[in-house]
Amino acid sequence: METHESIRLRRSVKHFDETHRMTMEEERALLSLAVLSPTAFNIQNWRFVVVRDKALRRQIREAAWDQAMVTDASLLIVLCADLKAWEKEPHRYWAEAPEDVQGMMLPMIDGYYRGKEQVQRDEAMRSCGMAAQTLMLAAKSMGYDSCPMDGFDFARVAELLNLPEDHVVSMFVTIGRAREPARPRSGQLAMGEVVISDRFVRG
Repeated sequence: METHESIRLRRSVKHFDETHRMTMEEERALLSLAVLSPTAFNIQNWRFVVVRDKALRRQIREAAWDQAMVTDASLLIVLCADLKAWEKEPHRYWAEAPEDVQGMMLPMIDGYYRGKEQVQRDEAMRSCGMAAQTLMLAAKSMGYDSCPMDGFDFARVAELLNLPEDHVVSMFVTIGRAREPARPRSGQLAMGEVVISDRFVRG
């Protein structure tokens, strides 16, 4: 499927075929594309928690207001981010770059993030958002449907996943075979309302 077609056809599916399971090869193909998602300074701060344990998925469903797609979808991926990825052996992110580039980038990474907790968190959410879209478009190109989710108890899910203290939960992405088609788009805003030329007009 062409990229533009995947974008046009991607919808948030709420009802998945609970009997269908993706193969490990399909999972690997999907995640191998997700890890190509962009991150600032190439710090690759996203973490993809693929929840396979059925009992754990039931517990997460309870923390997600009993939304069936948590257990019914073929894949439940909890997108998390390492808030401190920027300082954990940052030379890895530029290991294959020329030495002069490494010498420039490593101090820039440190200067951009050190002591700036809000920047670290903002960057984590941006990174996970881009990775989620990559997952959903890749899934659609493979013939699967998906749904992004933030309707859950973040603290409870973090507890269930044994989330490290320097990590944060961003969102879920559920992926699988749709049992029912998504509803028609319910109200797309006009391009003129959401696309601004140069700057906003005040007043």
